[in-house]
Amino acid sequence: MTEILHIVGGGMAGSEAAWQAANAGLQVVIHEMRPKVETFAHRTGFLGEMVCSNSFRSDDSEQNAVGLLHWEMRAANGLIMATADRHRLPAGGALAVDRDPFAETITRTLTAHPNISVSYEEITELPQDGHWIIATGPLTSGRLGEAIARETGADALAFFDAIAPIVYFDSIDMSRAWMQSRYDKGETEEERTAYLNCPMDRDQYEAFIDALLAADKTEFHDGETAKYFDGCLPIEVMAERGRETLRHGPMKPVGLTNPHAPDRKPHAVVQLRRDNKLGTLYNIVGFQTKMKYGAQTSVFKMIPGLEDASFARLGGIHRNTFLNAPTLLDAQMRLKSRPNIRFAGQITGVEGYVESAAMGLLAGRLAVAEITGQVLDVPPPTTAMGALITHITGGAEAKTFQPMNVNFGLFPPVDGLRGGRRGRKDRYKAYTDRAKADWAAWLDGSGLDAT
Repeated sequence: MTEILHIVGGGMAGSEAAWQAANAGLQVVIHEMRPKVETFAHRTGFLGEMVCSNSFRSDDSEQNAVGLLHWEMRAANGLIMATADRHRLPAGGALAVDRDPFAETITRTLTAHPNISVSYEEITELPQDGHWIIATGPLTSGRLGEAIARETGADALAFFDAIAPIVYFDSIDMSRAWMQSRYDKGETEEERTAYLNCPMDRDQYEAFIDALLAADKTEFHDGETAKYFDGCLPIEVMAERGRETLRHGPMKPVGLTNPHAPDRKPHAVVQLRRDNKLGTLYNIVGFQTKMKYGAQTSVFKMIPGLEDASFARLGGIHRNTFLNAPTLLDAQMRLKSRPNIRFAGQITGVEGYVESAAMGLLAGRLAVAEITGQVLDVPPPTTAMGALITHITGGAEAKTFQPMNVNFGLFPPVDGLRGGRRGRKDRYKAYTDRAKADWAAWLDGSGLDAT
């Protein structure tokens, strides 16, 4: 009888796992509850839908850990990266994509694959037998979350994640705003003008902070504690940490010159990034929020250039579920109590689209090896993927485990390199050179053909 790999969840991790396994010859069934069962954040029934930002962050594979992760996924014939490259938008040194065509292409590619079928249904219990990957992400359905909690003997861990609003470009006052990437970064004129900037003077900034702090905000249910992922803090939470926090974060004015007033340096700048290829939609960078809808429209219209803004989507906040992976998963990403089940993606305690897809890529390849009777060790921790999987399956402290983006702090040090800011460029280049060589060697030795 042909072995079938079942994947629960058709997001970044599930889509990448299915692609890797199917290209290696396995029959794959993706179980996706959308659109029959909706979530707070999703808008469509597409596989690989982007629910928050449309950015995969830095694409620099020599000086940035997430850029290195991009490189490793491309080297492994990753579907997510190939599709992102196909639908790329100008974003300076970042990899941003046109979100709807991106998800449509992911869906079309997977459903057209002869080894992949999609079953639109909600999985509510942990399967007793067969080969499974659970990649349901932070928005795992309530009933499946309860089943996972019963199996692990612990309450589901959670943090809160927020979504930034999206503005219609034609409602922005370009006599006050201007187009420029910070420090004019980019190789082409389109890249150097990839961001839309709205300046504030000191009085405008102070009034904006006052309004943020006073605005009506979403309240949590009784007994819930608001723990946030630091990489996606609501702007009100940042403002509560100090009035200058936003000015040194998403509203920093450095590297920008306002052509409407070139001799006057802005006190703060709000940046917007193109959200679709047509350039009709822009998302407000770093402006994740838990303000109620009415408060959002009034507060955000205080931003110079957005006084008459129309919003295609307002921001919001939702509860994200993740496992205490160092306690519950083995080195192969299998649930220790039920080794026929692997977990992948954000539910394992990685954070971000790229990290989620990367864990899906590994889970798919590890499942292929196991089902076909091969032995496949996880990548070495000197690689970006190896550093992530080592962290979540035992490298992190279980008592304080929280979602983590990939970063060079997860990598073993490179001997003989000086520390400090002056030596950072050489050190990061050494990390990435070593990682690329070790990742290529791991791919060559894996014995899997995922092309």
